[in-house]
Amino acid sequence: MIAALSILIVLHEAGHYVAARAFGIKVEKFYLFFDAWGIKLLKFRKGDTEYGIGWLPLGGYVKIAGMIDESMDTEQMAKPPQPWEFRSKPAWQRLIVMLAGVFVNVVLGIAVFWMLTLKYGETYLPASEVKHGIVAHEVAQGIGLQTGDKILAINGEPLERFEDLLSPDVLLGNSVLTVARGSEELSITIPPDFLNSLADGGRDSFLGPRFEFRVGEVLPGSAADQAGLKKDDRILAIDGEETVFFDQMQAVLASRKGEEIELTVLRGADTAQLAAVTDSEGKLGFYPIPIGLETKTIQYGFFEALPKSISRSFNTLALQVRSFGKLFKGDLDPQKTLSGPIGIAQQFGAEFDGLNFWTLVGLLSLILAFMNILPIPALDGGHALFLLVEMVKGEPLSDKFLERAQIVGFVILLLLMVFVFGNDILNIVKN
Repeated sequence: MIAALSILIVLHEAGHYVAARAFGIKVEKFYLFFDAWGIKLLKFRKGDTEYGIGWLPLGGYVKIAGMIDESMDTEQMAKPPQPWEFRSKPAWQRLIVMLAGVFVNVVLGIAVFWMLTLKYGETYLPASEVKHGIVAHEVAQGIGLQTGDKILAINGEPLERFEDLLSPDVLLGNSVLTVARGSEELSITIPPDFLNSLADGGRDSFLGPRFEFRVGEVLPGSAADQAGLKKDDRILAIDGEETVFFDQMQAVLASRKGEEIELTVLRGADTAQLAAVTDSEGKLGFYPIPIGLETKTIQYGFFEALPKSISRSFNTLALQVRSFGKLFKGDLDPQKTLSGPIGIAQQFGAEFDGLNFWTLVGLLSLILAFMNILPIPALDGGHALFLLVEMVKGEPLSDKFLERAQIVGFVILLLLMVFVFGNDILNIVKN
């Protein structure tokens, strides 16, 4: 997470830096992280700009001469404007400088997803492979779904990719699922506050594909190993109770934690009975191999991958916009659905993986673009809003107003940061 954010902060601030330099505006500082109270981990000067790394890893900044920003350099603003200062330039140039960081984030997000799509293609599970319907977990059961249901369509559009059941259209609620249950076809509506329920249990509490299975890797020393289970065995029953599907086996084992059980196992053409003792979590200790559920991968050429990455990027931005809209409407509980860097990092796991890392970079780049364009003073969006007002009025807003707006913006951002970091830590403690 720190590596990903460092890349994004440097490139975002480089957008402002390059745009400012292009219009002849002096940039006094370029910092990764904040050098609060003048404490710096590293600094050097090149030309008229000081470059460095601060100690407070909550972002970064460029100090643009003649601009009311986070530096609150009122002493400089009290002097007569200089031709190389931000305030001396036309409003349209200043607007470009303000939006340059967001522009870089959007372009970077698209570029990262473009390269990932080019390298890995698109891998998905065709809905046609889910022949036995879904496994409905607690959240799915709460909206009326049942294990064995076959989902045919979302909002009338035939379901082609099983992963679309976790698309923004579904997660943000108000979508209608067309479901086949036996010989009956029915409609189930996703409630507008669906993300609240999902946030409580995580995505694994929603649904998954139902599948038959074979025994895969058996963990050495596990109950499965001691019972004599081997790779490619099929567990047909436990204590005479059918366990053809993996979820059936999980349910039976969960009711027999730490108990001795009898497994009916199909090995080749022969059936055998094996005695085993489950562990305290109701597990045997092997990885399942699904029978069926063949994924499909589509590979794209260099130019074919670009529109796919653009679509993915704008869908990510649309999800942010729609989610914030639901937050303000009261459909979503911010304590359940807002995550900060800690919460996002947890979703990507602790081990470094190239695909996960660059996916995180692309995702965060787009999230930062959205957050920075919000019309909050002290953010790029706040500065851009004031510049648009100036362009409409034909005269700049007063320095006193801009200074006070910056202070208000700082307070809002500080409260937001305290909330999301506190929320992330609270969730870790609760879990």
